[in-house]
Amino acid sequence: MKPLSPLFTDLYELTMAAVYFEREMFAPATFSLFVRRYPQNWRFFVACGVEEVLSFLEDFRFSEEDLAYLESLGLFKPAFLDYLKDLRFSGEVFALPEGTIFFAGEPILEITAPIIEAQLVETLVINALNFGSLVASKAARCVLAARGKTLVDFSARRTQGIDAALKVARASWLAGFIATSNTLAGKLYGIPVTGTMAHSFIESFPQEIEAFRAFAEVFPQNTVLLLDTYDTLAAVEKAIEVARELEARGYRLKGVRLDSGDLVALAQEVRRRLDEAGLSYVKIFASGGLDEYRIEELLSAGAPIDAFGVGTKMGVSADAPYLDAAYKLVAYDGRPVTKLSTGKKTLAGRKQVFRFQGERFEKDFIGLREEEIPGAKPLLRCLMRQGKREEKAPTLEEIRHRVAQGLEMLPDALRLVRPEEVYYPVELTESLTRLQEQVEEEIRRREGLF
Repeated sequence: MKPLSPLFTDLYELTMAAVYFEREMFAPATFSLFVRRYPQNWRFFVACGVEEVLSFLEDFRFSEEDLAYLESLGLFKPAFLDYLKDLRFSGEVFALPEGTIFFAGEPILEITAPIIEAQLVETLVINALNFGSLVASKAARCVLAARGKTLVDFSARRTQGIDAALKVARASWLAGFIATSNTLAGKLYGIPVTGTMAHSFIESFPQEIEAFRAFAEVFPQNTVLLLDTYDTLAAVEKAIEVARELEARGYRLKGVRLDSGDLVALAQEVRRRLDEAGLSYVKIFASGGLDEYRIEELLSAGAPIDAFGVGTKMGVSADAPYLDAAYKLVAYDGRPVTKLSTGKKTLAGRKQVFRFQGERFEKDFIGLREEEIPGAKPLLRCLMRQGKREEKAPTLEEIRHRVAQGLEMLPDALRLVRPEEVYYPVELTESLTRLQEQVEEEIRRREGLF
């Protein structure tokens, strides 16, 4: 894929960079990205988008066309545009490896680079990590709600754009979905793809059973019959007939799909009829407006559903369409800095996240980068130095395994779809607390805020 232009940035990043250039402000700056708070009912996040950020930083450069466009705006001096022509990202990135479980307030990523470089990449960094982590977290909640049942990504038609549909397919796969309906995502990422028929397919034939037979003839090893085009219970009798015809040819009907109606009652009756017909191997697949809340309701009500197609509500994260993610300056030219805005304070200095864990995650501390805490695991790793990756990019299977391990380590109270008012403990170390107090006091003294 073609590298993304550095023009994917808010204009004010460029105007600030121009001022830094004029003032010869080229000293190192550290920016920290974190999520301030949880959406309702959420108690954890899955880091996703880190690899996209690293790829963008490796390829960071302004093309001649980019510079010509900036010149056409009439805002920037020729010397600044000449500076941008040769600009490459030369900094370091400390980040959570993709697929790591993290919690509100914790740094996901910290970038240290000359301030112009670190400033210009802000928009992309927030966009990639906000959206990726949002969807991966939503998908992970669906995985937990499904209690081991199969999940497939059906979101491509209603995500907010083509790029989003591809990213959702990737993020949901990493979170534990087993396949996607998005064929391009399958090609790009090596994700398994799946799909059978729509209602229009049924409607195009003179009779429903003819549609069923036609599909079974062409795809005898992958036949899943959609039952609710006209009458679900009448359709299941036809599905039973087609299943017997398949058996006579040496094949088995793979499944039936329910997409509307009372899914609990219909799934129970369809299961009963299939079992009575000796077709206990036929799976019941459900779709239609599903997310973690609906999946939990269906399974708690005893719906014998084997697999779920999860689309719109997961793909757009309907209950929480954004994360309150922020990318804030925490150090410049060796000086820790912070923001004192009400409700939006930031933690000064270069940081590390330390995790205590036994059989499950127990407690996290946010501390200074150079700290060491006996018995705790530091989570942020140096993934890029001097603009080059420090580690080989992980495979999607490796990231998927990391997510699965992290979900297994979550305390039970945090795994619930509708948890009580309980939160994972995240505290500041004494060293970081002292630094924060010192920086705040210095700001108040310097700005006359006492």
